[in-house]
Amino acid sequence: MKRIYLDNNATTPVEPEVLDVMLPYYREAFGNPSSVHWAGREVSGAIETAREKVAALINCAPAEIVFIGCGSEGDNHAIKGTCEALAGKGNHIITTAVEHPAVLETCEALEKSGFEVTYIPVDCDGALNLDDIERAITDKTILISVMWANNETGNIYPIAQIGAIARKYNIRFHSDAVQAVGKLPVDVQKANVDLLVISGHKIGAPKGVGALYIRRGTRLTPLLHGGHQERGRRAGTHNVAGIVGLGKACELAAAHLQERAAHMRRLRDRLEQGIFDAIPEIKLNGHPDRDQRLPNTLNVSFAYIEGESLLLNLDMYGIAASSGSACTSGSLEPSHVMGAMCVEVSLAHSSTRFSLGHETKQEDIDFVLEVLPDTVQRLRDMSPLYDCKKQQNCATCQTVKRL
Repeated sequence: MKRIYLDNNATTPVEPEVLDVMLPYYREAFGNPSSVHWAGREVSGAIETAREKVAALINCAPAEIVFIGCGSEGDNHAIKGTCEALAGKGNHIITTAVEHPAVLETCEALEKSGFEVTYIPVDCDGALNLDDIERAITDKTILISVMWANNETGNIYPIAQIGAIARKYNIRFHSDAVQAVGKLPVDVQKANVDLLVISGHKIGAPKGVGALYIRRGTRLTPLLHGGHQERGRRAGTHNVAGIVGLGKACELAAAHLQERAAHMRRLRDRLEQGIFDAIPEIKLNGHPDRDQRLPNTLNVSFAYIEGESLLLNLDMYGIAASSGSACTSGSLEPSHVMGAMCVEVSLAHSSTRFSLGHETKQEDIDFVLEVLPDTVQRLRDMSPLYDCKKQQNCATCQTVKRL
């Protein structure tokens, strides 16, 4: 059976070159980098080399990079650390309704502690209105948090313009760039970002490692205490092998960014066009301008069927896709992103995300286009909603008529 992996926004395979540089740090170079003897010195230099590679990818100084355990930790650190450090200045946060749960649930927790949060809405294409952000600013606003690109729809947000607004009002700006790094050029200087999060397993590094960019001079209360690591900014023994792997993955991403993005965009566009040519009554979830979405991401709703059923049937062909964010895949509720975009509930439940990687081949896409139309039709033929279509008298049918 073929095995076609189209869920790269959930996680990516570790690249062979990344694994190769990691392996020695599990056995030969095993020391604790905080130790002063030879075993510690042997690995501490590797950490600093990795730090330089991560910094080069996003155009910052190596000293501005803090190694962390994952993207969720980075978002928590950036938001909670800012709120604690600047609590005397204000208690207002601005974010969007389509952020990753690592941001949204952190903000919800802070609301219980007395902070106020404004959740900026998006339109039906998932796009932001910059005027909404500027209008939301008050004299108590201490943080704006907007993701660089959405993990479900692939929508890319105008980070440089939002950064200019934050700079204009002297407000700290955080961006979850977990989905953008490695797929788009990310320059923290041009974007006026103060805090930015990277996750290793989204760019060919292992799970359990990431990086938090903290602009020089930015006061941030540590999330973890108990050690002097990372200049006192993040306690805990370094994940040396993971950090070395992250550094190599960032090096590869920087070297191959343009060619990989072009390859994924070409195949994404082929998949998108093929689906819309072959299957009726479907809805694109995301910006209609393909250039306003990540080059690897396509999210489509298939009317009259459940997304989970479609995924299970695709899995029988060896095709791995997703119904949305991996962090919410256990929930029975429709995606909060689809809800924010006012996608009708039944269509939200049928949303399916295809996220390509640079290892995706044209024959993979062609195979998906070969089996997907019949799979969708077979599921529709079993659906009572599809049978109701003949009467055209339910809310779902009326919604689909407008697609």
